[in-house]
Amino acid sequence: MTIDSENLLSSILESLNRIDYIKPSDIPGIDLYMDQVTTFMGEQLERSKRLPEDKILTKTMINNYAKNHLLPPPEKKKYSREHILLLIFIYYFKSFLSINDIQSLLTPLTERYFKTENAPDLKEIYTEVFSLEKGQVELLKQDLLEKYKTSLSTFSQVSAEDQGFLQLFSFICLLSFDVYMKKQVIEKLLDQFPQPETRKKDKKKEAE
Repeated sequence: MTIDSENLLSSILESLNRIDYIKPSDIPGIDLYMDQVTTFMGEQLERSKRLPEDKILTKTMINNYAKNHLLPPPEKKKYSREHILLLIFIYYFKSFLSINDIQSLLTPLTERYFKTENAPDLKEIYTEVFSLEKGQVELLKQDLLEKYKTSLSTFSQVSAEDQGFLQLFSFICLLSFDVYMKKQVIEKLLDQFPQPETRKKDKKKEAE
């Protein structure tokens, strides 16, 4: 099984250079209806799709987020800039966190900074967090290269036909272990967050 892993890695590293985030200035200054929100998110996060037919955000997703208390209800069927900022956070978190964990993480943020007079506001928090992105991309590229070099040292005794596949498998396992461990750390940190009242009520109902 022949795999051109070097060209694959080069392609991945190049794609990391194109990673960007939705800047607050990109978000329309007016409230949007649901169709406009899904269109906006789809256009802005097009590059993050794995397959062309993948959906970034749908009406069903938005309704489910509101149902699970991840997103405050719209005002007169319109969603504000703050709603969109929360939807962006949800988009990234949902790939590795459960709905309950996202709720634990975002509830304090929503209660304190969603359309309140508190400083910083949600826009400032979003800008501060995502400003770290470029530095993290460079660190990620270095980490990928190191893990890739480590994977090339594995399975040196197998046939050339099997070596490419098994080394790629090693590379994926190294990356997966890193994701697994970081997910464990995130979950332990989230366990220190105060539990949202909605989750307490749900657990109480389950116990009855």
